[in-house]
Amino acid sequence: MTKVAVYRKAHFNAAHRMYNKSWSNEKNNEVFGLCNNPNWHGHNYDLEVCVIGEIDKDTGYVIDLGVLRDIIKTEIEERFDHKNLNEECPEFENLIPTVENIAVVIYNILKNKSSFVRNQKKFCRISCLKFIPLKPYETKQTYLYLFCHFSYSTHWRLFI
Repeated sequence: MTKVAVYRKAHFNAAHRMYNKSWSNEKNNEVFGLCNNPNWHGHNYDLEVCVIGEIDKDTGYVIDLGVLRDIIKTEIEERFDHKNLNEECPEFENLIPTVENIAVVIYNILKNKSSFVRNQKKFCRISCLKFIPLKPYETKQTYLYLFCHFSYSTHWRLFI
């Protein structure tokens, strides 16, 4: 049967500071530059979640996009939007909030919520995420793709 990819976009704004607690200020400045600003700096983040599966003959859905929307809103947007990632998000207590680490955190959050996918139809699964950090007043110049492979029934690819 033909598989279809369905995408849901989301957006949040967050502040962070990139620094390694075990390094000196000099080394942090050397490695992270302006991103080590002790007064923080912020980004606008775009997130794209892709679910791939077979179209259900009874509903015409791959997945109920309302369910996917609600998961993204409660688990990602409400958790990170207008937050200082270093100070307000326990996920980054001991993790530098680089775009790479933010992407992996989001992936793990959604992966742990995969039961909503299994509750739909057995062939439906989240297969990828795309995560784009945007600096204010700049174009979309930075994005990440993170690939993760598991068994067929829980196959995930993360595009960030």
